Amino acid sequence: MTIQESKPEVTADGAGTTPLIDVRNLKVHFPVSSGFLFGRATGHIKAVDDVSLFINPGETLGLVGESGSGKTTFGRAALRLLEPTAGEVIFDGEELTTLSGGEMRQRRRHLGMVFQDPYGSLNPRMTAGGIVGEPLKIHRLHSDKEDYRKRIGDLLEIVGLSRTMADRYPHEFSGGQRQRIGVARALAGKPKFLVLDEPVSALDVSIQAQLINLLQDLQEEFDLTYLLIAHDLSVVRHISDRIAVMYLGKLVEISNYTDLYDNPLHPYTKALLSAVPLPDRALERKRERIILKGDIPSPRNPPSGCVFHTRCPIAIDECKTIVPTMKEIAPGHQAACIRL
Repeated sequence: MTIQESKPEVTADGAGTTPLIDVRNLKVHFPVSSGFLFGRATGHIKAVDDVSLFINPGETLGLVGESGSGKTTFGRAALRLLEPTAGEVIFDGEELTTLSGGEMRQRRRHLGMVFQDPYGSLNPRMTAGGIVGEPLKIHRLHSDKEDYRKRIGDLLEIVGLSRTMADRYPHEFSGGQRQRIGVARALAGKPKFLVLDEPVSALDVSIQAQLINLLQDLQEEFDLTYLLIAHDLSVVRHISDRIAVMYLGKLVEISNYTDLYDNPLHPYTKALLSAVPLPDRALERKRERIILKGDIPSPRNPPSGCVFHTRCPIAIDECKTIVPTMKEIAPGHQAACIRL
Protein backbone atom coordinates (compact mmCIF):
# COMPACT_ATOMS: atom_id res chain seq x y z
CA MET A 1 0.00 0.00 0.00
CA THR A 2 1.67 3.25 -1.17
CA ILE A 3 0.52 6.38 0.60
CA GLN A 4 1.66 9.90 -0.22
CA GLU A 5 4.04 11.56 2.19
CA SER A 6 2.38 13.59 4.92
CA LYS A 7 2.35 17.37 4.65
CA PRO A 8 4.63 19.45 6.90
CA GLU A 9 3.77 19.34 10.57
CA VAL A 10 1.45 21.82 12.25
CA THR A 11 2.76 23.14 15.53
CA ALA A 12 1.41 20.98 18.32
CA ASP A 13 1.15 23.76 20.86
CA GLY A 14 -1.06 25.91 18.65
CA ALA A 15 1.10 29.00 19.27
CA GLY A 16 -0.05 31.86 17.08
CA THR A 17 -2.87 29.76 15.64
CA THR A 18 -6.55 29.86 16.57
CA PRO A 19 -7.91 26.29 16.50
CA LEU A 20 -10.71 25.61 14.05
CA ILE A 21 -12.24 23.24 16.57
CA ASP A 22 -11.56 23.34 20.30
CA VAL A 23 -13.16 20.64 22.46
CA ARG A 24 -13.07 21.28 26.20
CA ASN A 25 -13.87 18.79 28.96
CA LEU A 26 -16.24 16.81 26.74
CA LYS A 27 -18.33 14.11 28.38
CA VAL A 28 -20.77 11.72 26.74
CA HIS A 29 -22.50 9.46 29.27
CA PHE A 30 -25.31 7.12 28.26
CA PRO A 31 -27.88 6.18 30.93
CA VAL A 32 -28.46 2.46 31.50
CA SER A 33 -31.80 1.12 32.77
CA SER A 34 -32.50 -2.26 34.30
CA GLY A 35 -35.43 -4.43 33.21
CA PHE A 36 -37.05 -4.12 36.61
CA LEU A 37 -36.73 -0.35 36.73
CA PHE A 38 -37.61 0.49 33.17
CA GLY A 39 -37.23 4.18 32.47
CA ARG A 40 -35.08 4.83 35.55
CA ALA A 41 -31.32 5.06 35.05
CA THR A 42 -29.41 2.60 37.20
CA GLY A 43 -25.98 3.59 35.89
CA HIS A 44 -24.12 5.31 33.09
CA ILE A 45 -21.79 4.23 30.32
CA LYS A 46 -18.98 6.76 30.27
CA ALA A 47 -18.18 6.57 26.57
CA VAL A 48 -16.23 9.86 26.62
CA ASP A 49 -15.11 11.20 29.97
CA ASP A 50 -13.60 14.68 30.25
CA VAL A 51 -11.64 14.87 26.98
CA SER A 52 -10.07 18.12 25.79
CA LEU A 53 -8.22 18.68 22.52
CA PHE A 54 -7.98 21.15 19.66
CA ILE A 55 -7.43 20.90 15.91
CA ASN A 56 -5.81 23.71 13.94
CA PRO A 57 -7.03 24.83 10.49
CA GLY A 58 -5.70 22.57 7.74
CA GLU A 59 -4.46 19.99 10.25
CA THR A 60 -5.14 16.27 10.47
CA LEU A 61 -5.46 14.93 13.99
CA GLY A 62 -5.38 11.15 14.23
CA LEU A 63 -7.43 9.61 17.05
CA VAL A 64 -6.50 6.03 17.91
CA GLY A 65 -7.38 3.39 20.47
CA GLU A 66 -8.94 -0.05 20.86
CA SER A 67 -12.56 -0.76 20.01
CA GLY A 68 -14.69 0.61 22.82
CA SER A 69 -12.29 3.42 23.69
CA GLY A 70 -14.81 6.12 22.71
CA LYS A 71 -13.24 7.39 19.47
CA THR A 72 -16.37 7.33 17.30
CA THR A 73 -18.54 8.72 20.10
CA PHE A 74 -16.12 11.60 20.49
CA GLY A 75 -16.21 12.32 16.75
CA ARG A 76 -20.00 12.29 16.61
CA ALA A 77 -20.30 14.49 19.71
CA ALA A 78 -17.85 17.00 18.20
CA LEU A 79 -20.30 17.36 15.30
CA ARG A 80 -23.31 17.31 17.66
CA LEU A 81 -24.64 14.18 15.99
CA LEU A 82 -24.69 13.04 19.61
CA GLU A 83 -25.56 15.49 22.37
CA PRO A 84 -22.70 15.88 24.88
CA THR A 85 -23.49 15.33 28.53
CA ALA A 86 -21.11 18.14 29.46
CA GLY A 87 -18.32 20.22 28.00
CA GLU A 88 -17.85 22.67 25.16
CA VAL A 89 -17.32 22.29 21.42
CA ILE A 90 -16.07 25.55 19.93
CA PHE A 91 -16.05 25.55 16.14
CA ASP A 92 -14.60 28.52 14.27
CA GLY A 93 -15.00 30.65 17.39
CA GLU A 94 -18.62 29.64 18.11
CA GLU A 95 -19.88 27.37 20.87
CA LEU A 96 -21.94 24.64 19.20
CA THR A 97 -23.46 22.96 22.24
CA THR A 98 -25.56 26.04 23.12
CA LEU A 99 -27.09 26.46 19.65
CA SER A 100 -30.73 25.63 19.01
CA GLY A 101 -31.70 22.98 16.48
CA GLY A 102 -32.37 25.57 13.78
CA GLU A 103 -29.11 27.41 14.43
CA MET A 104 -27.19 24.14 14.36
CA ARG A 105 -28.72 23.18 11.01
CA GLN A 106 -27.35 26.41 9.54
CA ARG A 107 -23.85 25.55 10.78
CA ARG A 108 -24.13 21.91 9.72
CA ARG A 109 -23.02 22.54 6.14
CA HIS A 110 -19.55 23.47 7.43
CA LEU A 111 -19.22 20.12 9.23
CA GLY A 112 -19.15 16.69 7.63
CA MET A 113 -18.51 13.03 8.31
CA VAL A 114 -17.31 10.06 6.29
CA PHE A 115 -18.60 6.88 7.89
CA GLN A 116 -16.80 3.60 8.38
CA ASP A 117 -19.23 1.31 6.58
CA PRO A 118 -19.55 2.14 2.86
CA TYR A 119 -22.40 -0.36 2.58
CA GLY A 120 -24.57 0.69 5.51
CA SER A 121 -24.04 4.45 5.25
CA LEU A 122 -25.76 4.86 1.86
CA ASN A 123 -29.52 4.62 1.33
CA PRO A 124 -30.04 1.65 -1.04
CA ARG A 125 -33.24 3.24 -2.41
CA MET A 126 -31.49 6.42 -3.54
CA THR A 127 -29.28 6.89 -6.58
CA ALA A 128 -25.70 8.07 -6.18
CA GLY A 129 -26.77 11.46 -7.50
CA GLY A 130 -29.60 11.68 -4.98
CA ILE A 131 -27.25 10.78 -2.12
CA VAL A 132 -24.61 13.31 -3.12
CA GLY A 133 -27.21 15.97 -3.89
CA GLU A 134 -29.15 15.69 -0.65
CA PRO A 135 -26.99 18.29 1.18
CA LEU A 136 -27.40 20.62 -1.80
CA LYS A 137 -31.17 20.50 -1.32
CA ILE A 138 -31.09 20.76 2.47
CA HIS A 139 -28.81 23.79 2.45
CA ARG A 140 -30.24 25.25 -0.78
CA LEU A 141 -26.89 25.38 -2.53
CA HIS A 142 -28.22 25.16 -6.09
CA SER A 143 -30.15 27.60 -8.23
CA ASP A 144 -32.15 25.27 -10.47
CA LYS A 145 -32.34 21.66 -11.68
CA GLU A 146 -29.61 22.15 -14.25
CA ASP A 147 -27.26 23.63 -11.65
CA TYR A 148 -28.19 20.80 -9.26
CA ARG A 149 -27.23 18.12 -11.78
CA LYS A 150 -24.04 19.96 -12.70
CA ARG A 151 -22.94 20.24 -9.07
CA ILE A 152 -23.57 16.52 -8.51
CA GLY A 153 -21.54 15.66 -11.60
CA ASP A 154 -18.71 17.92 -10.46
CA LEU A 155 -18.65 16.29 -7.01
CA LEU A 156 -18.56 12.79 -8.49
CA GLU A 157 -15.65 13.76 -10.73
CA ILE A 158 -13.78 15.36 -7.83
CA VAL A 159 -13.73 12.01 -6.01
CA GLY A 160 -12.71 10.05 -9.10
CA LEU A 161 -16.08 8.82 -10.35
CA SER A 162 -17.87 9.50 -13.63
CA ARG A 163 -20.81 11.86 -14.07
CA THR A 164 -22.64 9.02 -15.79
CA MET A 165 -22.74 7.13 -12.47
CA ALA A 166 -25.19 9.60 -10.92
CA ASP A 167 -28.22 7.45 -11.87
CA ARG A 168 -26.83 4.19 -10.49
CA TYR A 169 -27.83 2.70 -7.13
CA PRO A 170 -25.40 1.79 -4.31
CA HIS A 171 -25.55 -1.97 -5.03
CA GLU A 172 -24.06 -1.26 -8.47
CA PHE A 173 -20.83 0.07 -6.97
CA SER A 174 -17.82 -1.58 -5.35
CA GLY A 175 -16.92 -0.86 -1.73
CA GLY A 176 -14.26 1.66 -2.71
CA GLN A 177 -16.64 3.44 -5.07
CA ARG A 178 -19.31 3.60 -2.38
CA GLN A 179 -16.88 5.22 -0.01
CA ARG A 180 -16.03 7.78 -2.69
CA ILE A 181 -19.75 8.56 -2.91
CA GLY A 182 -19.73 9.08 0.85
CA VAL A 183 -16.79 11.48 0.49
CA ALA A 184 -18.60 13.38 -2.29
CA ARG A 185 -21.68 13.69 -0.06
CA ALA A 186 -19.52 15.04 2.76
CA LEU A 187 -18.00 17.64 0.42
CA ALA A 188 -21.32 18.82 -1.01
CA GLY A 189 -21.85 21.53 1.61
CA LYS A 190 -18.30 22.90 1.16
CA PRO A 191 -17.33 22.03 4.74
CA LYS A 192 -14.35 23.25 6.73
CA PHE A 193 -14.10 20.24 9.06
CA LEU A 194 -14.57 16.53 8.40
CA VAL A 195 -14.62 13.61 10.80
CA LEU A 196 -13.25 10.52 9.02
CA ASP A 197 -14.47 7.51 11.00
CA GLU A 198 -12.14 4.66 9.99
CA PRO A 199 -12.75 5.48 6.32
CA VAL A 200 -10.64 2.64 4.88
CA SER A 201 -11.00 -0.15 7.46
CA ALA A 202 -13.82 -1.89 5.55
CA LEU A 203 -11.99 -1.74 2.21
CA ASP A 204 -9.57 -4.11 0.52
CA VAL A 205 -5.93 -3.32 1.18
CA SER A 206 -5.40 -2.82 -2.55
CA ILE A 207 -7.69 0.24 -2.61
CA GLN A 208 -7.08 1.68 0.86
CA ALA A 209 -4.10 3.74 -0.31
CA GLN A 210 -6.11 5.15 -3.22
CA LEU A 211 -8.75 6.55 -0.88
CA ILE A 212 -6.20 7.87 1.61
CA ASN A 213 -4.35 9.65 -1.20
CA LEU A 214 -7.68 11.08 -2.41
CA LEU A 215 -8.44 12.43 1.06
CA GLN A 216 -5.01 14.06 1.22
CA ASP A 217 -5.48 15.66 -2.21
CA LEU A 218 -8.93 16.96 -1.24
CA GLN A 219 -7.59 18.40 2.00
CA GLU A 220 -4.96 20.38 0.11
CA GLU A 221 -7.35 21.48 -2.64
CA PHE A 222 -10.22 22.59 -0.41
CA ASP A 223 -8.28 23.58 2.74
CA LEU A 224 -10.02 20.96 4.88
CA THR A 225 -9.38 20.07 8.51
CA TYR A 226 -9.64 16.39 9.49
CA LEU A 227 -10.24 14.33 12.59
CA LEU A 228 -9.10 10.88 11.46
CA ILE A 229 -10.42 8.06 13.65
CA ALA A 230 -8.57 4.81 13.08
CA HIS A 231 -7.14 1.70 14.66
CA ASP A 232 -4.54 1.15 11.92
CA LEU A 233 -1.58 3.07 13.31
CA SER A 234 0.38 2.78 10.09
CA VAL A 235 -2.29 4.74 8.17
CA VAL A 236 -2.55 7.35 10.93
CA ARG A 237 1.19 7.84 10.93
CA HIS A 238 1.35 8.60 7.22
CA ILE A 239 -1.28 11.34 7.07
CA SER A 240 -1.60 12.85 10.58
CA ASP A 241 0.11 15.98 11.87
CA ARG A 242 -0.63 15.03 15.47
CA ILE A 243 -1.96 11.88 17.08
CA ALA A 244 -4.17 11.52 20.17
CA VAL A 245 -4.56 8.20 21.99
CA MET A 246 -7.76 7.27 23.84
CA TYR A 247 -8.42 4.49 26.32
CA LEU A 248 -11.78 3.78 27.93
CA GLY A 249 -13.16 7.25 27.27
CA LYS A 250 -10.03 9.07 28.44
CA LEU A 251 -7.30 10.84 26.51
CA VAL A 252 -3.98 9.34 27.60
CA GLU A 253 -1.42 10.89 25.22
CA ILE A 254 -1.18 13.48 22.44
CA SER A 255 1.79 14.57 20.40
CA ASN A 256 3.02 15.29 16.89
CA TYR A 257 3.35 12.06 14.93
CA THR A 258 7.16 11.91 14.91
CA ASP A 259 7.52 12.23 18.69
CA LEU A 260 4.70 9.79 19.36
CA TYR A 261 6.22 7.06 17.20
CA ASP A 262 9.84 7.72 18.09
CA ASN A 263 9.30 8.29 21.81
CA PRO A 264 5.91 7.06 23.09
CA LEU A 265 5.45 7.93 26.76
CA HIS A 266 2.26 6.31 28.03
CA PRO A 267 2.44 2.53 28.56
CA TYR A 268 -0.79 2.06 26.58
CA THR A 269 0.67 3.91 23.59
CA LYS A 270 3.79 1.76 23.81
CA ALA A 271 1.65 -1.39 23.75
CA LEU A 272 -0.31 -0.19 20.71
CA LEU A 273 2.85 0.64 18.79
CA SER A 274 4.49 -2.66 19.67
CA ALA A 275 1.67 -4.45 17.85
CA VAL A 276 2.39 -2.64 14.56
CA PRO A 277 4.52 -4.93 12.34
CA LEU A 278 7.81 -3.52 11.06
CA PRO A 279 8.86 -4.02 7.42
CA ASP A 280 12.43 -4.80 8.55
CA ARG A 281 12.40 -8.41 9.73
CA ALA A 282 15.61 -8.06 11.72
CA LEU A 283 14.21 -5.14 13.71
CA GLU A 284 10.89 -6.97 14.09
CA ARG A 285 12.64 -9.94 15.72
CA LYS A 286 14.67 -7.76 18.10
CA ARG A 287 12.03 -5.42 19.44
CA GLU A 288 10.02 -6.09 22.59
CA ARG A 289 6.38 -7.01 22.09
CA ILE A 290 4.14 -5.70 24.87
CA ILE A 291 1.14 -7.94 25.49
CA LEU A 292 -1.57 -6.33 27.61
CA LYS A 293 -3.26 -8.62 30.09
CA GLY A 294 -7.02 -9.03 30.16
CA ASP A 295 -9.66 -7.17 28.17
CA ILE A 296 -10.63 -3.54 28.16
CA PRO A 297 -12.98 -2.97 31.15
CA SER A 298 -16.61 -1.99 30.73
CA PRO A 299 -17.22 1.76 30.40
CA ARG A 300 -20.27 1.23 32.63
CA ASN A 301 -18.00 0.30 35.52
CA PRO A 302 -14.54 1.73 34.79
CA PRO A 303 -11.68 1.11 37.21
CA SER A 304 -10.99 3.65 39.96
CA GLY A 305 -8.00 5.92 39.71
CA CYS A 306 -6.23 5.49 36.39
CA VAL A 307 -8.58 3.57 34.08
CA PHE A 308 -5.60 1.75 32.57
CA HIS A 309 -4.11 0.43 35.83
CA THR A 310 -5.81 -3.00 35.57
CA ARG A 311 -3.77 -3.77 32.42
CA CYS A 312 -0.74 -1.53 32.91
CA PRO A 313 2.67 -3.28 33.16
CA ILE A 314 4.13 -0.47 35.33
CA ALA A 315 1.15 0.21 37.63
CA ILE A 316 1.72 0.82 41.33
CA ASP A 317 -0.73 0.98 44.24
CA GLU A 318 -1.24 4.74 43.85
CA CYS A 319 -2.56 4.15 40.31
CA LYS A 320 -5.67 2.56 41.83
CA THR A 321 -6.70 5.79 43.53
CA ILE A 322 -5.11 8.74 41.72
CA VAL A 323 -6.79 9.97 38.54
CA PRO A 324 -3.93 11.19 36.31
CA THR A 325 -4.30 14.44 34.41
CA MET A 326 -2.73 15.36 31.09
CA LYS A 327 0.61 17.06 31.63
CA GLU A 328 3.28 18.28 29.25
CA ILE A 329 6.32 16.01 29.41
CA ALA A 330 8.08 17.62 26.46
CA PRO A 331 7.15 20.58 24.23
CA GLY A 332 3.86 19.69 22.54
CA HIS A 333 3.92 16.17 24.00
CA GLN A 334 1.38 15.44 26.74
CA ALA A 335 0.50 12.26 28.61
CA ALA A 336 -1.67 11.24 31.56
CA CYS A 337 0.37 8.95 33.85
CA ILE A 338 1.65 9.48 37.40
CA ARG A 339 4.73 7.37 36.60
CA LEU A 340 6.00 9.96 34.13
